[in-house]
Amino acid sequence: MTRHFLYPSTMFAASQPAEVTTILGSCVAVCLWDKYLGIGGINHYMLPTWNGMELASPKYGNIAIERLVEKMLSLGSKKNNLVAKVFGGGEVISATTPVMHIGERNIMVAEEMLDEYNIPIISRSTGGKNGRKIIFNTHTGEVLHGFIKNSMNK
Repeated sequence: MTRHFLYPSTMFAASQPAEVTTILGSCVAVCLWDKYLGIGGINHYMLPTWNGMELASPKYGNIAIERLVEKMLSLGSKKNNLVAKVFGGGEVISATTPVMHIGERNIMVAEEMLDEYNIPIISRSTGGKNGRKIIFNTHTGEVLHGFIKNSMNK
């Protein structure tokens, strides 16, 4: 099995088994898994929605989720065979205004878009004050998950 570290603003999907690790704070990772084909994909986005001005990249949740679904379909998955697991969106930085609640807004984008695609969220660990480390097995759909203590939130 190959191992891959997923950096922010990127995604990974493969038909061959892989173990993908990423670290999340206010960022969100959506893991998609096709239980019939045993394939999976994951993204790691930093901001909720693309502003239409910069490059439309997986840095933004709406772009990252759309591209991940497209990639899974290109690997042979059918939308109705996909399930999702959602992680991250912690408020690891003190927000001074409601508009700054990036983690909360990142979670909302995942929930809304997956609902639009009719992809059920079967597992999640979102919000809170701490970051997370996750390890996603693209072949089994299993996600190992642990919290990272935030020294700013004692």
